[in-house]
Amino acid sequence: MRILFLVHGFNSLSQRLFVELRNDGHDVSVEFDISDANLSEAVGLFQPHVILAPFLKRAIPKEVWKNHLCLIVHPGVIGDRGPSALDWAILDNAQSWGVTVLQAEAEMDAGPIWASARFEMRAASKSSLYRSAVSDAALIAVRQALTRVATPGATPEPLADSSDARGRLRPSTVQADRRINWQRDTTADVLRKIHSADGVPGVRETICGLDVFLHDARSANGTTGPAGEVLATSGPAICLGTIDGAIWIGRLRRPSGEVTFKLPATRVLAACLPARPEIPMDSEQGYREIEYSEQGPVGTLRFEFYNGAMSTDQCQRLLTAYNAALARPTKVLVLAGGRDFWSNGIHLNNIEAANNAAEESWLNINAMDDLAEAIIRTESHLTIAAMGGNSGAGGVFLARACDQLWMREAVIVNPHYKDMGNLYGSEFWTYLLPFHCGAYNARRISQQRLPMGAAEARELKLADAIIATGRADFDTEVHRRALDLANAPDLAEKLREKSGQRQAHESEKPLSSYRAEELARMRRNFFGFDTSYHVARYNFVHKICKSRTPVTLASHRDKTRHQTDRQHARRAS
Repeated sequence: MRILFLVHGFNSLSQRLFVELRNDGHDVSVEFDISDANLSEAVGLFQPHVILAPFLKRAIPKEVWKNHLCLIVHPGVIGDRGPSALDWAILDNAQSWGVTVLQAEAEMDAGPIWASARFEMRAASKSSLYRSAVSDAALIAVRQALTRVATPGATPEPLADSSDARGRLRPSTVQADRRINWQRDTTADVLRKIHSADGVPGVRETICGLDVFLHDARSANGTTGPAGEVLATSGPAICLGTIDGAIWIGRLRRPSGEVTFKLPATRVLAACLPARPEIPMDSEQGYREIEYSEQGPVGTLRFEFYNGAMSTDQCQRLLTAYNAALARPTKVLVLAGGRDFWSNGIHLNNIEAANNAAEESWLNINAMDDLAEAIIRTESHLTIAAMGGNSGAGGVFLARACDQLWMREAVIVNPHYKDMGNLYGSEFWTYLLPFHCGAYNARRISQQRLPMGAAEARELKLADAIIATGRADFDTEVHRRALDLANAPDLAEKLREKSGQRQAHESEKPLSSYRAEELARMRRNFFGFDTSYHVARYNFVHKICKSRTPVTLASHRDKTRHQTDRQHARRAS
């Protein structure tokens, strides 16, 4: 089936569906919703059987949905209507929610139903739910819908006839719907309000006299104080009191000015933050980004960095924690990343806000390389990257620096830098990819600009194993497998082989040479005459909409493909 994705942006849900539907054998192409004319042109070029809209911010033009089957992926239960479906579900403390695939008609979200799927809610941010439970349910519902579409005589169910309809029309959420009453709202209430707006648009508040949006909220254990007041700091985060406890706020955003994107809270408030106690990040009461745990011969190092971005400081702190973990009497070390992201590489927001973006880029990539090199050179332990969440750019190659990379079945990775202004990349990818994947696969991985699922990653030897569990069971299964490796009678022999192989590689071409070659190219990206990286970074951080769909996604705009199709048609005739 030819399926044209119509999207506002190629977000996590769109990427998941793109990867999975292509794996199912469908011919999938993508068009960004730039204008009615662009869409009409795309439809004419691709001639889709179905137009699928997994992430759209405006109505599909009448002339399109009247003449083509258009399916909308709505993150709400049957009958739910409006653009703030998941926001309201979190605010209302819904215990379960769903995704509905409906046909586009004149009235928004009121078309007939092709499929739906339900999921259990958990106490988490909108972004986290969207990347996990919503994504899983959407895939189920979309597959069901496409199966029905392909079934002769099948028709959708009118919304008015659905016995499962429990949703209703809801307006867009506004700040008044999320306004925090610090003298009445409990910690759970405050967290729910912030979670409903994270990552867009955030909850608007006045902190230390500054107008800001709150993001990245979590409970603060063991801390109490006046509600709404800043009680303490911990690394990038500030602690705000509630009537029954306190919360950490890791990120803030100013509504206006030169810098209007999310940054560490303490950085945004640096000029006005009063002196407050500093709680160490590695304490039970602190804002913990890095945690180490140990069970028998297996150590686990978890790093929960907001949106998977790793700043210079975060890389340095993670390297310190990594070295401390190696000093423990364990045999296997698992690098577990975070729940939603393993790593997305260097911290573009911090770089964009730096006084000298090129210099900060240089410091950040060197800190990433220091960490990657330490992992590659490890001889005392077997290292495992347990990728339970998505990963991109340098984060993928940082994971590949481990001896083994285990990937959860639903994970999506983007192992390329090219969309960031043709950034060359580092993290020793020029060594790691040929070594683990072979020269041919290394070229395929580094040159393509498409998201990749776990199955393709395993096929290309980018991943060593796929773990087919839900997110809740992933850590348990990883530990079970890691324990088996640690207790295997041949572990000592494996470590000796690993050490010998590293020495052989070093004598052939030192790691320092790979690093120097990669960084020479990166220096040109950062400091050279071509400003493509800086422009792409600015557009990414400031969320500037693209003016066209990249040909890598819009295969219907690929002239080479059309020439090949015509040649095949001539041969067939």
